Amino acid sequence: MAKKVVASLQKGGGKQHTKVIKMVKSPKSGAYAFKEEVVHNDKINDFFAKK
Repeated sequence: MAKKVVASLQKGGGKQHTKVIKMVKSPKSGAYAFKEEVVHNDKINDFFAKK
């Protein structure tokens, strides 16, 4: 899946977006999960600030 996201972003406007990955701990089980998202460069800090 990551290859498709990167390939589509390279066609146009990809320089303004970044794929970000955040590790999130589940409150029920205590296990960690990864949350991935493609966000605009201006919104990166907002992505990491929210839970």
